[in-house]
Amino acid sequence: MGYPASESNKDRSNAAATNEELLTKFERVTRALRTLSAGNHTLLHASQEQELLYDMCQVIVEKGDYRTAAVAYAEHDEDKSIHLMVSIGADKDFIEALHYTWADTEMGRTAAATAIRTGQPCVGRHILTDPVYATPAYAPLRENALKSGFAAVSAFPLRVDGEVLGALVMGAIESDAFDEEEVKLLSELADDLAYGIANLRMRIKHQEAEATIARLAYYDPLTELPNRTFLLERLQEAIHTAKQQHRALALLHLNIGRFREINQILGYRAGDQLLQQLAQRLTKILKESDILARVGENEFALLLPRGGADYAIQVAQQMVRALHDPVEVAGLMVDSRASIGIALYPGHATEADILLRRANVATHYASPARGGYAFYTGGQEQECTRRLSLMGDLRQAIEQNELLLYCQPKVDIASRRVCGAEALVRWQHPVHGMLPTMEFIKLAEHAGLITPLTNWMLDAAFSQSYVWNEAGLERPLSVNLSAHDLYHPLLVDRIQGLFSTWGIRPEFIQFELTESTLMEDPMGALETLTKLKKIGTRLFIDDFGTGYSSLSYLQRLPVDSIKIDQSFVMPMVVSNDSAVIVRSAIELGHNLDLEVVAEGVDNQAVWDSLATLRCDVAQGYLVSMPMPVEQFSNWESEWVGMSAHAG
Repeated sequence: MGYPASESNKDRSNAAATNEELLTKFERVTRALRTLSAGNHTLLHASQEQELLYDMCQVIVEKGDYRTAAVAYAEHDEDKSIHLMVSIGADKDFIEALHYTWADTEMGRTAAATAIRTGQPCVGRHILTDPVYATPAYAPLRENALKSGFAAVSAFPLRVDGEVLGALVMGAIESDAFDEEEVKLLSELADDLAYGIANLRMRIKHQEAEATIARLAYYDPLTELPNRTFLLERLQEAIHTAKQQHRALALLHLNIGRFREINQILGYRAGDQLLQQLAQRLTKILKESDILARVGENEFALLLPRGGADYAIQVAQQMVRALHDPVEVAGLMVDSRASIGIALYPGHATEADILLRRANVATHYASPARGGYAFYTGGQEQECTRRLSLMGDLRQAIEQNELLLYCQPKVDIASRRVCGAEALVRWQHPVHGMLPTMEFIKLAEHAGLITPLTNWMLDAAFSQSYVWNEAGLERPLSVNLSAHDLYHPLLVDRIQGLFSTWGIRPEFIQFELTESTLMEDPMGALETLTKLKKIGTRLFIDDFGTGYSSLSYLQRLPVDSIKIDQSFVMPMVVSNDSAVIVRSAIELGHNLDLEVVAEGVDNQAVWDSLATLRCDVAQGYLVSMPMPVEQFSNWESEWVGMSAHAG
């Protein structure tokens, strides 16, 4: 059956139009697929977020044949601004100058703003005909579209971690661009870009976390200096290099003295401040090749990769000068009292850990008299090993009550009557024998055993006083308190508890404190002494004349007696200067209504001189050497007999 010619032409025309539409659709889908493929390739190779955004927009324009491409991020400021991160094919500065927003306002109707605000794609906006863009506010945008040659624009939200980060914006030449199939593929491209952004950010977070972990592993968070691990690695590398180049290197180890006291008295924050300020001072004297590290609680080490003994001495002297001035912490000026030990490669060690250990050992032999530094010598390590062993033995001796309580009598000079005794601690080591008291007291200080040692002393003194009282021997027993003890917050409570436990009258336990101890923290000392005085005990200032205390402060202290230091008493009969000091101290004490005790009374001539000066009490070898407390009763009987015979 035939058809009219007019109908046949119409069918052919419709078929041609349909084919053209299919071809256009195919081209656009192909363009979108090409863009998606190139975009995925970009995702695989990007290492920076800004690089990824730029390369993605470049791909969209160059590979996908879109007229423009941009990425806009949403700012969460008061104006809800839009920040154009990248723009290809359109003037970025011009668009940003228009100050569009993603807020629901007249200036927030752009495709990018709508996609950000709604979280949905904004597709196929016809820049020149869409009513949204007809207002005067968008006239510059229409002009820019004509200038840049695009008629339609679409924006796809970029969703990262559940939040809309921004939008991927594309402009096309065709006003009817962005059909359904094309939009599906471009939405997938936007999702891939969002995934790439999230992945890069996660990678950066992981890198930051790894850097943080590495920093924690190799750096001290307080001072921001390298730590012990870092130093040992660099030291071993430096030793390897020095060995190859046949040269020496030096390692300086620095210990900050009295650090434990500062922590306990002023608090750990004060100790931290001290370390930070000292680290800053030391850093200022470093050369570029030097490595300063914090290698212990109160310890620093300085690696000098080039230089022997002479250069090490120069640097040690610089460090001493840098740390000379007091440091202000917690409102007080604190003396750092640093000591520096020096060990050299290859003379002292060829391994990093051994060199560090031997530099540390040398710090124990540094003193202000020697310039504040000391070199390692062969016997020092054995001595430090012995000291370390003794620290452990001392802890055990305290815990197992293996120490010995001694006492040294005090005698009234005028009547020769026994008026008390000073409690003393002794340590009979099972291997080394009777150790010098000052040696194991210093061991206790370094090992943090002063409080346990004082507690042992208090327990022993109260127990012995009870034994004496039960036997009818009513003699006061005085106990020495260190600076560490005096400022301990639980000292007074413990003493009150011991009085309650043993039922001893307060006058039978006395306390002696050195003048220098009292002057470390005058107000804190005054507070503690006042509490002790309220208990009813007698208080002595020991080693009087050596601590440079002011008379006005001495007058305020609630003390009962002063003990003139033996360094003035012993030579008083042969030294006019010493005699003047003793005479002045006795007069001062009596004028302040204080009892005066003279230590170091070792011969009759000193006794007679003190008697002439009307000193109250004598203590020294002429009276008696220190003795085990068990021998005190027998000694007193002999003394009474001798005194009666002398009378």
